[in-house]
Amino acid sequence: MIYGYARVSTNAQDLASQLDQLTAAGAVKVFQEKASGAKRDRAALARAIKQLGAGDVLTVTRLDRLARSTVDLLNTLEAITKKGAGFKSLADTWADTTTPHGRLLVTMLGGMAEFERSLIHARTSEGRRRAKLAGVRLGRAPSLDHFQRREALAREEAGEPNRAIARSYGVHASTISRLRAEVQS
Repeated sequence: MIYGYARVSTNAQDLASQLDQLTAAGAVKVFQEKASGAKRDRAALARAIKQLGAGDVLTVTRLDRLARSTVDLLNTLEAITKKGAGFKSLADTWADTTTPHGRLLVTMLGGMAEFERSLIHARTSEGRRRAKLAGVRLGRAPSLDHFQRREALAREEAGEPNRAIARSYGVHASTISRLRAEVQS
């Protein structure tokens, strides 16, 4: 069965052209929504993928209707493939996982994206390692400076509630609670 997915970014835009193209391509049902492609949680796309079964095909008019980035596209195509379904873009004929050539191109894109992710991971890991060796403190800056931490601990030992101490510094009570654990470790 052929399903369609039509999306426009704003309420001012019209889905009519996409609906006509998808219906002409044989789509029995078209899932449609007005949502930015940058949003990852697109309800109609999720419903479309959930509806897919083995041998079904999800069709879009253009790739940018499905995803805004290569990673998003590959993740969406992986979800479609896990359902045993295929994918087809009417305007981008190479993006057709129902053909051997289309599967080859999508697989190559996926391999390149995975390779790029591993390169990024290796570069950032090396950068973090060198920064730590150079004495750079990584992570978020402490909410309280050294003097404030000592003062908060003294107030806590004097019996003042953590909530009152936290309120005076503009932090959450759990920040004060963790101070004792930091001192003991």
